[in-house]
Amino acid sequence: METASSTAPANELDQWQAAFARDGYVVMPEIIPRQEVLALTEALLRVEAEHGFGYARTSFEGLKTVRINNLLVHDPLFWRVPLQPQVLALAERLLDPELLLSSLCSLTLGPGQEAQPLHEDTQQLPLARPRAPIAVNAIWALSDFTPDNGATHIVPGSHRETAPPPYGADIPTVQATMKAGSVMLFDSALWHKGGANTTGARRYALSCYYCAGWMRQQENLQLGIPAEVARRFPRRLQELCGYSIYKGQYGHIDNRDPITLLGAEGRRTVWEASDLKKKRREGDA
Repeated sequence: METASSTAPANELDQWQAAFARDGYVVMPEIIPRQEVLALTEALLRVEAEHGFGYARTSFEGLKTVRINNLLVHDPLFWRVPLQPQVLALAERLLDPELLLSSLCSLTLGPGQEAQPLHEDTQQLPLARPRAPIAVNAIWALSDFTPDNGATHIVPGSHRETAPPPYGADIPTVQATMKAGSVMLFDSALWHKGGANTTGARRYALSCYYCAGWMRQQENLQLGIPAEVARRFPRRLQELCGYSIYKGQYGHIDNRDPITLLGAEGRRTVWEASDLKKKRREGDA
């Protein structure tokens, strides 16, 4: 399986990884070129208009927020987001090289959007805390994130707490302000909430959520993305969407790597690899 780990300087990744371990999040400043930021914003506006997407229907998602899910089906420009070399390399370090894309959606906050309740993203899962990261969220700032337009509120270090926050609790936070083109990567266990947009302008962002390869994804990408679209993806994106076999065992179809359904050559199962090792040992003997 191809990884992104060789595409970013090791010292830069080391620094980001250390900050993430300490605080539960890290801001990767202005790593997305301005032209790409503008192109992604234009694509969001086009998709929103063409499909008539409106505000979300629940207060948690944001009654004045446009969330476009399953973005990979709407424009090839979005295919580059989960594959961004620096972000993916850091996510691979924090999770493992066989991680999955859990979801990819837009976060367009309209004027008047209220702040979210304080929460963490995996508090529905009955798992002991603290723990190693099992999912990380990359928030792409397509607008400047400011205190007034909804910059994410966080509780630094809260990923080490022994329990999730009381939902909606009034706990002191800091805001992760950043320039457009920056990406904030945070542990799914970090206590956080979306901020309020008290300005008269929209704030544009993407949420690119990765999870460990053994976890169920938030979005069912294998059913949500038509096979004819997935066949056009780069192989690494196909693997991220679940056309892969975790540790050579989990997710197989009739003992085959699911990527073969897209016409690509699959990896060996753990059982095939075991037999191959046995034959090699017998050959050496």
